[in-house]
Amino acid sequence: MSEQFLSTSIEFLKGVGPKRATVLAQELDIRTYRDLLLYYPFRYIDRTKFYKISEIHEDLPYVQIVGEITYLEETGDCFKKRLVAIFKDETGSIELLWFKGVKFIKSKLIIGEKYVAFAKPTSFRNKLNLVHPDLETLVEYKNAINSTLQPVYHATEKLSRNALASKNISKLTRNLLPQVKGKISENISDYLRAEYKLLSREQAIFNIHYPKNTEWLEHAIRRLKFEELFFIQLNLLKLKQVKLSKSIGYQFSAIGDYVNQFYSEKLPFELTEAQKRVIREIRKDLGSGKQLNRLLQGDVGSGKTIVAIMSMLIALDNGFQACIMAPTEILATQHYESVKELLTSLGVEFALLTGSSKTKERKIIHEKLEDGSLQILIGTHALLEDKVKFKNLGLAVIDEQHRFGVAQRAKLWKKNTHPPHVLIMTATPIPRTLAMTLYGDLDVSVIDELPPGRKDIQTLHWYENKRLRLFGFLEQEIAKGRQIYIVYPLIEESEKLDYANLEEGYQHIFNRFPAPKYKVSIVHGKMKPEVKAFEMNRFINGETDIMVSTTVIEVGVNVPNASVMVIESAERFGLSQLHQLRGRVGRGAEQSYCILMTGNKLSADGRLRMKTMTATNDGFQIAEVDLKLRGPGDLQGTQQSGTPINLKLTNLSTDGEMIALARTAAAKVLASDSDLSLPEHRVIIDYIKENQRGKINWSKIS
Repeated sequence: MSEQFLSTSIEFLKGVGPKRATVLAQELDIRTYRDLLLYYPFRYIDRTKFYKISEIHEDLPYVQIVGEITYLEETGDCFKKRLVAIFKDETGSIELLWFKGVKFIKSKLIIGEKYVAFAKPTSFRNKLNLVHPDLETLVEYKNAINSTLQPVYHATEKLSRNALASKNISKLTRNLLPQVKGKISENISDYLRAEYKLLSREQAIFNIHYPKNTEWLEHAIRRLKFEELFFIQLNLLKLKQVKLSKSIGYQFSAIGDYVNQFYSEKLPFELTEAQKRVIREIRKDLGSGKQLNRLLQGDVGSGKTIVAIMSMLIALDNGFQACIMAPTEILATQHYESVKELLTSLGVEFALLTGSSKTKERKIIHEKLEDGSLQILIGTHALLEDKVKFKNLGLAVIDEQHRFGVAQRAKLWKKNTHPPHVLIMTATPIPRTLAMTLYGDLDVSVIDELPPGRKDIQTLHWYENKRLRLFGFLEQEIAKGRQIYIVYPLIEESEKLDYANLEEGYQHIFNRFPAPKYKVSIVHGKMKPEVKAFEMNRFINGETDIMVSTTVIEVGVNVPNASVMVIESAERFGLSQLHQLRGRVGRGAEQSYCILMTGNKLSADGRLRMKTMTATNDGFQIAEVDLKLRGPGDLQGTQQSGTPINLKLTNLSTDGEMIALARTAAAKVLASDSDLSLPEHRVIIDYIKENQRGKINWSKIS
């Protein structure tokens, strides 16, 4: 009965109706009583203090007063009406003003009635007043839910136009809460609530909307954060459990000639301890008989590619094929060049497949792939085409996987009778809390050290007034035989955005560094692939001194001779992107530099980004700051498992302790009752079946 009641259409709630129900659905996705209950305030206004009218002044943020309306007057014409009320208490009087809904508001006001008024004091025509105050009779106030904290809800302009601003939403929740008392089902087992000292779900929902006091509000937020994280972690851990129990993987038990010869004769440098540790972790998974599902994190230049190549050689030693899928042709080509350089002498058969591959090349690749003679295939989304069929795909490596959708990746798994082992790589460091929430169903490996001999990139923040100094510095570097990247955020002019654009920048650089003394190339995303590749190769081969570019060179370009990265309008880039761009230099033995050019006026966030970049080269530190600045963003778009995540209250940058707590609780539940069939877990499974449909396949759970 309770679930049925909470599923009631919102239009039947007092104060809504069909028209407002449509607006609530369109703007806030509120369609039922349950949806409104789960639409939480984002802040609160303290209403513990009552002022006397004589105490009010314009500098006060909000005031709450008790008095009576002694006079009402409607002024103005039919186009612009104004309602003025004189509001009195024993110490004086103040004007209440309304400019919208005049006729409706006037019809509701009663002269001589005692009211509680709540608003921000302002001055109009040298008179102190309250504009559009929250107004309720003193009787209504005393009979209302006892809360000294006024909830404030996010509302859009369209909602406000339809009398659904924050205070109206507040009234709707106030109307609804008494009706749902005793109808909000619990979804956390009693023993867990006792162990973690959690309010009941009903207490939490009542107190998130109308808290008794700040202490009750803190308890409500804690309970509801735990709840949303508990079900996410339960979901992820269950997925991992299912994979371990049901996903039989190919057992790569042999370490043969390919791996041994490569390690002893072809390895271009000594592996770091971090690389060795990660390879051991991957090797152990590959030999376990279970499917490898591992996320490999490594900062820019940490040596993930070598780890991926050695993992693929293990597959080859066991008679299987391997593939690398990258999101762009540039990155796919870079991987191809790495494989070509390192594996050609081993006699490994490999190929590159992208959207630019010719029909004749494709036909040969398809044939060799199916007969098993092609051992490693490197490519872009082209690998997902139905025509691409492997004889025995054993390992799939996905680079920068967040750029692929869940459905796209799933197509790759279906290239075999049994899903291949999966190694996911990212050069974007992921903060621990985010990784625990997004990738909780994966094993995680981290390469947390750079190869020896690498010099830290010197990062400088210069304002526009140092432009001449910049040009002089670039001339010095070019004179040493070095190459330069200059990255701009735009391709074409924008009337709304005032920062430098690529075309103007290119012309400016071309004029400042004229031919034939200097050679300047340009690369951007709107170029035809063959033109872009031509310009890129000129730079890679050392034929041009300066590459003027957009962020297409963010990943996948490896030019050890490039020693300077200049990022124009750097304040317009996110921290993660700035760090990725910086990683394009510092790949050789020479000292490298990243110069962040900005305008003189920077926001507080912009200053923090510049300060962070100049203070550290550690991608994980940068990722933590980036998370705090930007929030987690579109989690559903980036997560590996495809599990919908809706965080209403949790802040992934500050709630790491709560995430760990919820994960521990979820792990404890599944360890004692993997299919949630015990009586004490009935409330959990009932909630999942009712409210989490489509997120986990719990169909076989009783």
